[in-house]
Amino acid sequence: MKYALVTGGSRGIGRAICLKLASMGFFILINYNSNREEADKTLRLVREIGSDGEILRFDISSQEQIEQVLGQWQASHEDAYIQALVNNAGIRKDALIMWMKNEEWHDVLNTNLHSFLYVTRFLIKDMLIKKHGRIINVVSLSGLKGLPGQVNYSAAKAGVIGATKALAQEIAKKNVTVNAVAPGFIKTDMTKDLDETQLKAMIPMGRFGKPEEVAAAVGFLASEEASYITGAVINVNGGLYT
Repeated sequence: MKYALVTGGSRGIGRAICLKLASMGFFILINYNSNREEADKTLRLVREIGSDGEILRFDISSQEQIEQVLGQWQASHEDAYIQALVNNAGIRKDALIMWMKNEEWHDVLNTNLHSFLYVTRFLIKDMLIKKHGRIINVVSLSGLKGLPGQVNYSAAKAGVIGATKALAQEIAKKNVTVNAVAPGFIKTDMTKDLDETQLKAMIPMGRFGKPEEVAAAVGFLASEEASYITGAVINVNGGLYT
């Protein structure tokens, strides 16, 4: 059995990733924090395509919750390990920096950057022992070029991109790859408050992307075909930034 953990897997890009990895034969561990109904729906969809999974609830900004829940999972699956980790969960709290509150800065960095450390560090030991693993970080166009009103989000995602490249070099000899996928404007709950008509005019392809298009890149990086790719950042943005 191949196990994959997708943080923030209950909806949007996370749900699409869960379904893609399920179609590749992974048993999917669906992380969520607040919306159990959406997590249940994702699990139902995973089962409809012939795979299986389970739901793990924890706040990815809480080291204590992460270690408790994943530690319990490891204890009940002594002969298994999580082969693929997709650090997908994230939040936005947009504001111009002159009006940005301390908590808006810290909440975004805790959820989008610090969680990378907490989850990855906890799971990486088994990957190194088994000499096989895939770590895929869902970052953002914002972390590559920066976006006004997202200084906190841009800082967090740029931090994950730097961490991706550094960690890839640390563990490449153990056959564990570390890569990132950087979506542009994708039609999800996180972008529903944006002016799509205005933003589409900036995108060479003239449209927002679909979650499934991001999931396809994640699926490739999780596959054996991508075994010689590490430290890479794949843009999925319709040509908006290259």
